[in-house]
Amino acid sequence: MRKLGVTIATLALTAVGLGVPATSAQAASGYDRCAKGDVCFFSGSGGSGSMCSWDADDSDWRGGAITCSWSGTTTVKSVYNNGYAGGYDAVKYYRYANYSTYEGCAVNGLKYTYSTPKTLRSHKWATSC
Repeated sequence: MRKLGVTIATLALTAVGLGVPATSAQAASGYDRCAKGDVCFFSGSGGSGSMCSWDADDSDWRGGAITCSWSGTTTVKSVYNNGYAGGYDAVKYYRYANYSTYEGCAVNGLKYTYSTPKTLRSHKWATSC
């Protein structure tokens, strides 16, 4: 009978353990949300706020293959170039569609908060800034 009592107690503890949810990994925040290989632009400083990301050129953030829904009404406050090093690893960004009016460039690995927010609408990968 003692063995049966231990078995029942073990099963009860196991069942209780199964009812406890496992701790999940915390969601990425800030710049860490930017996937490797992408350039990411953020509506907040330090990679906060809304994010738009690309792994290729985009001549019009509001009408290209990937659209940035907030770029028409909200300025860009920070950028992270999380691209792969070598070759086309810098990102030039522009105020208007079709790469018009150069505003700046993010070298590979750059995490940067602008002192003055930028209105941007297109970007392209380049071999250097």
